Amino acid sequence: MAASKPVESQSGSGFPRWQLALLVGTPIVLGVGAVYLWKRNKTKDTPGKSNGERTTPEGSANPVQGQGSSGPGLGPLDRAQGAKNKGNKYFKAGKYEQAIQCYTEAIGLCPRDNQTDLSTFYQNRAAAYEQQMKWTEVVQDCTQAVVINPRYIKALFRRAKALERLDNKKECLEDVTAVCILEAFQNQQSMLLADKVLKLLGKEKAKDQYKNRDPLMPSPQFIKSYFGSFTDDIISQPLQKGEKKDEDKDNEGEVAEVTESSGYLKAKQYMEEENYDKIISECTKEVESGGKYTAEALLLRATFYLLIGNATGAQPDLDRVINMEDANVKLRANALIKRGSMYMQQQQPMMSTQDFNMAAEIDTRNADVYHHRGQLKILLDQVEEAVRDFDECILLRPDSALAQAQKGFALYRQAYTGNSQSQVQTAMDGFEDIIRRFPKCAEGYALYAQALTDQQQFGKADQMYNKCIDLEPDNATTYVHKGLLQLQWKQDLDLGLDLISKAIEIDNKCDFAYETMGTIEVQRGNLEKAIDMFNKAINLAKSEMEMAHLYSLCDAAYAQTEVARKYGLKPPTL
Repeated sequence: MAASKPVESQSGSGFPRWQLALLVGTPIVLGVGAVYLWKRNKTKDTPGKSNGERTTPEGSANPVQGQGSSGPGLGPLDRAQGAKNKGNKYFKAGKYEQAIQCYTEAIGLCPRDNQTDLSTFYQNRAAAYEQQMKWTEVVQDCTQAVVINPRYIKALFRRAKALERLDNKKECLEDVTAVCILEAFQNQQSMLLADKVLKLLGKEKAKDQYKNRDPLMPSPQFIKSYFGSFTDDIISQPLQKGEKKDEDKDNEGEVAEVTESSGYLKAKQYMEEENYDKIISECTKEVESGGKYTAEALLLRATFYLLIGNATGAQPDLDRVINMEDANVKLRANALIKRGSMYMQQQQPMMSTQDFNMAAEIDTRNADVYHHRGQLKILLDQVEEAVRDFDECILLRPDSALAQAQKGFALYRQAYTGNSQSQVQTAMDGFEDIIRRFPKCAEGYALYAQALTDQQQFGKADQMYNKCIDLEPDNATTYVHKGLLQLQWKQDLDLGLDLISKAIEIDNKCDFAYETMGTIEVQRGNLEKAIDMFNKAINLAKSEMEMAHLYSLCDAAYAQTEVARKYGLKPPTL
């Protein structure tokens, strides 16, 4: 896909980023939300663990012998227990106001040194307030219970739910994080709440921050990788010296003398020199002067707007090119591909699909359309359709190693999710054929390494990553994946971190490296360092959606620092 970079190049696999972190033997969890995702798969329906709502008060609903009345012969604790039991009966009958009165009586009667009982009475009254949707009172009573018993799971979780209702997401997250740790991440209900709150917090912060961020040009390696995912893209072809016939444009690039006074041609020269920061301004000169390369300049400017994460600036330019019916059809198709990819990043799959389909209609023999639409289909879990698109791309360009590699990965994923061992083996054999026919395609080795890792063939996966590094020594993401492999394969934390540090040394704008380093530091218990890594990744985010994801990770780490400070609770570490 083309909104900011090829999908597979983003992470080296077709799986979501949180899944990549789970490749490690000891799961590298992306904060509380991803812990839930991992635990949900590992411990479904664990015996003895509750997945249901916690709505009932504590204690027997029927009075036990010696506690059934509040007669004068009983001590204060017995009378308090009797009031509580009476309140429980009212609670179960749905008479919450009477239950509250009884729990209030129990609180007043209970000796202050009977801390466990007193915290239970507050928690029970909070449960009754919860039924009346009196969220402030719920928080107040749960707080009293937690002050008395800081590790009171029921009170912490009930307060978390009430805080969510009061739109206090930060404190809600802290409470539910404490609950997750106390329950050893075994309760789906608390995991779901943590995941929900993390996503909401991430979206809120990203919405404000992303539009005010300073645009940041990606690394040269990233930009070259991006343009390398296109084969029918006029604006990425080298400048041609000398005049050529118009009908040769599609195959041989722009028809113009390099010495011609043109903002667009200057932009193309800067592109060849990797002087990317000047490209947008030169394209703007071409557009404002109404030069003959206006369409090309609009598309090139839009492309670099997308690369720096400025979709707002890119869309008007893409719209103009798409609506230029007299423009070169390949320019229009390329604009549709990029707008469609942008829509996908903005989580608008229907609009994205419409653009890709329109591109296929206006330029039926454009291999890029099918290649990038195939990647869209993978994201939408429409793997069979993805394979058909890759086949169409390969039919048009049999030498397209990227399409061959990504088709191979799509076939593997189809077999893997279908639990067909024979088809998995066929897909693995297919990868062997791909790297034999395209020995210089780093993507083929990278995707094969991912499949080998899934099959726990770690040694061979490591060899494939080494091949990638030989072919593209400046590709930082390969070092990140090789580092993750060392953690899963050999549990070699030092080597894994060294490789990820190497990725940052190669490309200090590799957000994936910072994010992965942060997830590992969370698991090591180095929360302050993890937060620093996540913040660095946030500053490099190329879309609002990516920034929201990173804020979620950062918030999860910060919540753990607060829980450790308040309650002395820490999750297991590497």
